[in-house]
Amino acid sequence: MTRRLLQLFLGLGLYGLSIAMIVRAGLGLDPWDVLTQGVFERFAGPAGISFGMVVNLIGLAVLLLWLPLRQKPGVGTVANVLVIGTVANFGLDWIPSDLALPLRAGLLVAGIVLNGVATGAYVGAGLGPGPRDGLMTGIVARTGWPVKWVRTAIEITVVAVGWLLGGSVGLGTILYAVAIGPLVHVFLPMFTIRKKG
Repeated sequence: MTRRLLQLFLGLGLYGLSIAMIVRAGLGLDPWDVLTQGVFERFAGPAGISFGMVVNLIGLAVLLLWLPLRQKPGVGTVANVLVIGTVANFGLDWIPSDLALPLRAGLLVAGIVLNGVATGAYVGAGLGPGPRDGLMTGIVARTGWPVKWVRTAIEITVVAVGWLLGGSVGLGTILYAVAIGPLVHVFLPMFTIRKKG
């Protein structure tokens, strides 16, 4: 259990850092962070609420959608809501926002790869899915619809709403969409902790 908890929190921390890297690259965000940035730009930022806090609040809002789906959160689910946005804020404070394009491109690629590593680590700890993944699995369980269609519909919806609110869609969004599946496919087996017995 100690290893699981360490891996969980390390994975969540790296995930938060990867968000900050992709945001600072300024070349387009992953789908959920397009939504986050849209909410931040339109509502939260003017109200003095930080980007990282918006990440956490959206995670909490998505977690509430679990109630009608009868999903049960784990330790990792709750930690996800608390840790990722908090670490993203630290990363945004630490990473400069005025980098040259080659550095921003490198930051984007590194952030996407780190996101894949982090996802493999926190999911592989086996202590509960993140709110967004649990929403997907809950809808699949309740409706019987195929995972690929549910996941695609969710991602398209959050990108569209985020973009309409002013979130950043660009090359990074496309690169993330193409790369994250294969990256998680590689890293999840490496970090999955098997239950003994």
